[in-house]
Amino acid sequence: MKEMSYTWRLTGAQETQRFAEQLASLLEPGDFLAMEGDLGAGKTTFTQGLAKGLGVRQVVNSPTFTIIKEYQGRLPLYHMDVYRVGDDPDSLGLDDYFFGEGVCVVEWASLIEDVLPTDRMTVFLRREGEEQRMIELVPQGNRYVKLCKEFDFDARTGD
Repeated sequence: MKEMSYTWRLTGAQETQRFAEQLASLLEPGDFLAMEGDLGAGKTTFTQGLAKGLGVRQVVNSPTFTIIKEYQGRLPLYHMDVYRVGDDPDSLGLDDYFFGEGVCVVEWASLIEDVLPTDRMTVFLRREGEEQRMIELVPQGNRYVKLCKEFDFDARTGD
């Protein structure tokens, strides 16, 4: 069975952040976003928009060396970068985050595929030139299929 996906082309960091901010308005406790994209594709930029949409007031930056950062907003935001986790992701207690009351965002999620929740939204970010980004949402599970069908981003509605 072919996975369904939803794709948008965006221009610039602000549009990427607005996209994620609007998506955040539909997120619920326990939602899980698996992020994929090369270095510089916009994973942290996307997460900053998501945080803003969740009402996080703290500065959001990449958890590359800390692995996990927690932020408080309308829902807790658990932002992870598992690029350097290695062979033992279980030692981090990820289940407490993955199945917690917040929204979990995991950069480089495919590196720990074996421990990811089955139901999730995979967010692919790709650079297409200097300012252009392509965002593809791939829902896995009924909750995320419904979320994608409800989500309607229009770049023209920004500030």
